[in-house]
Amino acid sequence: MFTYHNLETAPEESKGMIKSAQEGFGMLPNLHAILAEAPSSYEAYSWLYNKFTQETTFTPLEQQVVMMASNFDNNCHYCVPAHTWIMKSAKMPEDIINSLREGNPLGDLKLEALRTFTVDMWKHRGHVGEDRLIKFFDAGYTKRHALEIMTGMACKLISNFTNGMTNTNVDEPFKEFSWTHPEKR
Repeated sequence: MFTYHNLETAPEESKGMIKSAQEGFGMLPNLHAILAEAPSSYEAYSWLYNKFTQETTFTPLEQQVVMMASNFDNNCHYCVPAHTWIMKSAKMPEDIINSLREGNPLGDLKLEALRTFTVDMWKHRGHVGEDRLIKFFDAGYTKRHALEIMTGMACKLISNFTNGMTNTNVDEPFKEFSWTHPEKR
């Protein structure tokens, strides 16, 4: 139902973002090809992704914990394999990757606090309460971290919901990491 755009078919306003995605990934990911239909949505997604991965105080592994916890919680058939590919390419710990893909607790207590807090933010739509905040802070995170999580969540809202609505085809490089939510197996 949705068009997978390329440089020839995309609206003019999306062409620069398509070129950037192709340079960054060595291909045009299908999520980007679909988002190109709506340049403002595509720009918002790209901007949020860049802000979250380049300007927050989270480590690259912590960023992936936030994104993968979001992908899992939002049942994103596309983003779980894509971020698995990203994490494996960056040689992140296999046990962390596998636990995030299964929605299981992480062995690292600080990362588990981050995963749990992210899931709580989604489930409670931000109304996490003081007890959850204190638990998050006790794990070594700050007020800034609590607010920065929302930048990652906003990015994931656009990508996860787009993929859910459009049933985005998983790209060839990500297919080996295909995923179905445990509740649907």
